[in-house]
Amino acid sequence: MPLPYPPEFRTRAVALVRAGKQAKQTAVELGIHPVTLSNWIRQDDIDHGRRPGIPSLESAELRAAKRRIRELETELLIVRQAAKFLDEERPRPKGRFYASCQVMRVRSSR
Repeated sequence: MPLPYPPEFRTRAVALVRAGKQAKQTAVELGIHPVTLSNWIRQDDIDHGRRPGIPSLESAELRAAKRRIRELETELLIVRQAAKFLDEERPRPKGRFYASCQVMRVRSSR
């Protein structure tokens, strides 16, 4: 995957288009694909409330949350596998064993 463009570069490219320069010409001059610039402009509209969608900040938080969930699910899977492995290694008793219980009778004092 190619390295992402710096935020300052993106902001400047969008600002050039907002200032009246054609998007396609700006993309060619900056050496980026026109669709890439179009995506940046669309995301800028979303971030500034001109278009519905998920703002960049929320999108970043959502990606971080999803990454953390994947990490936790992986950790849980490891713990479950370890518990299963340790349970298989424990020797099983022969025959039936019951837990001993004591029943206490409580007499009421009348």
